Amino acid sequence: MFRVVGVLLAAGNSLRFGSDKLMYPLEEGSSVAISAAQNLITAVPESVAIIKPGQQELAASFISLGLKVIENPRAEEGMGTSLAEGIKAKKDADGWLIALADMPWIKPKTILDLADELKKGATIVAPRYDQKRGHPVGFASDWRDKLLSLHGDEGARHLLNDHPDALKLMDTNDPGVVSDIDVPADLSR
Repeated sequence: MFRVVGVLLAAGNSLRFGSDKLMYPLEEGSSVAISAAQNLITAVPESVAIIKPGQQELAASFISLGLKVIENPRAEEGMGTSLAEGIKAKKDADGWLIALADMPWIKPKTILDLADELKKGATIVAPRYDQKRGHPVGFASDWRDKLLSLHGDEGARHLLNDHPDALKLMDTNDPGVVSDIDVPADLSR
């Protein structure tokens, strides 16, 4: 059986937001990160969250949802190190869906559809809404070594850019795949 694991990246600094955006409450009541986590684990129950050291409240919230929490001691070096930590924690998986904790509006059905694309043989898959590539991005185990060697703040973007032939874009009517929260005004979407 093909095993897809969710990796929620939640170790950013929220510099443009001005405060901890991940714990910021949304209109529906839960925080940005908790909404993103709930959507991910609804579709992919085996998921991990990568946080920076010292985020006890966030860690406790994730654990209460059933996520395994991993502290990235190198979080300040950028998203690439967090992504690599998530892959390392579940390196025996057949594929990973890399989700961002500042994207709380992605529908679980969209995430499930992406996981299904990996199970059907896609080696890299990403959603596309209104001709824009979005998140989460799925990688099959063929990319394990490259994902484990990531560093810096670019994440896996260069893999997508360097291997466009491997990327399967999945069209979706889910605007959540391109709706992240960078500044407070983004909350009113």
